[in-house]
Order: sequence, then structure tokens, then C-alpha cells
Amino acid sequence: MILIGENINIMSKTIGAAMRERNPKPIQELALAEAKAGADYLDINIGPARRGGDVMMSWVVNTVQEVTALPLSLDTANPVAMEAGLKVCRGKALINSVSLQPERLARELPLVVKYKASMIGLLWGVEGMPRDANERCMYTVDLVYKANEIGIPNEDIWIDLILPPVSVEINQVKACLEFMSMLGEIAPGCKSIVGLSNISNGTPAHLRPYLNRTYL
Repeated sequence: MILIGENINIMSKTIGAAMRERNPKPIQELALAEAKAGADYLDINIGPARRGGDVMMSWVVNTVQEVTALPLSLDTANPVAMEAGLKVCRGKALINSVSLQPERLARELPLVVKYKASMIGLLWGVEGMPRDANERCMYTVDLVYKANEIGIPNEDIWIDLILPPVSVEINQVKACLEFMSMLGEIAPGCKSIVGLSNISNGTPAHLRPYLNRTYL
């Protein structure tokens, strides 16, 4: 099992302010704390970052790399910012994420090849979120085929099955479990990934750790 620390996120009041103000201390302290807690990767999420995202992403990547050699997962919907981060990444980066929306496929798959990165394949199609396990299988086959077509091997593809909160849609949670039992057959060599904390969104804070661990 591979653990990806998710807390270096612009949505955090403290980290968001540190990113905007170019204050390295809170970011580096958090990176070290995640590493000490056992993270195998660190996710850097700067959001859409429509203005100055390239400068911000490269700065945050360099800031984190000053204190840890852990591999990085780069998370932004801005392809210019994504490439800026990839340029300064010292190790093999993980692009978070590539969905099945045509414009994102066209922008992001070439970056995976150009920078010899891995990618998270987000099972989000033109019509949105898959409704059940069968649609997740269909989206996976489509995404993996398109990635293979331009030279991305299955071993560099991590499939994000899109896990909704249990408080929103229990049937989707069950569908994710069903899909996981089929993934090895339809996409051999691909890894799976899940935003584990999503499962407990909307539940009382004291129950969230128990729900997360139970689902895992």
C-alpha cells in the first residue's frame, strides 16, 4: 500500500496563505510532518491557479524538495502550472489527475509522456461521474487505451475510482468496492488510488477516523 499525504493544499487557511505569501515555513513543516507520519508521496494541490499558477507551483515544489526527497504528486487543473511543476521535480512525478474530458486528455496525456511521469486516471467522463461498477470499468478501458496509444504503460497509470461520501450515496460506495474486484482483470498492471478521507465527509469528526479505517 502506498500512502499519499494530502495536506499541502491551497484550500487550507494556513497553507493557502503560505503559498500566496511565499512563506516556506508552514509548508516545509507540514511536508516533514507528513513524511514522519509515513507518507510515501506528498500531494501538492494549488487548485485551478488561473493567475500565476506556474510561478506558484514551481515555488511550492522547490520549497518542499528543500526538506524532503519524497516523490511528489502534482495537483492542479491548470496545465501551464502542471508543466511548471514537472520541470522542477527531481524525481518521477505523479500527475493528479487526467480525466476523460477530451480537452484535459489532449492537454495532459502529452505531459505524462514528455516528463516520463505517472498519472492518476480520474474516472470522470463527458457525462460526469460513473453511475455504477460497469461504467467505471468502461471508463477505465477507454482511459487506459488512450494512454497506451501514446506510449504510457499500465504500470504508470493509477486509477481513481471516485469515492463519494457515504452520507451522500451508499450505493456508489458499494459500486466502488465491486469495481475494485474487477480492476486487475480489465487493466492488469494499473494501480488503484482512492481519496480515502472522502468517504467520511459530512460525518461527525470523532467518527471519521473509524469510518476511513473500516473502508480501507
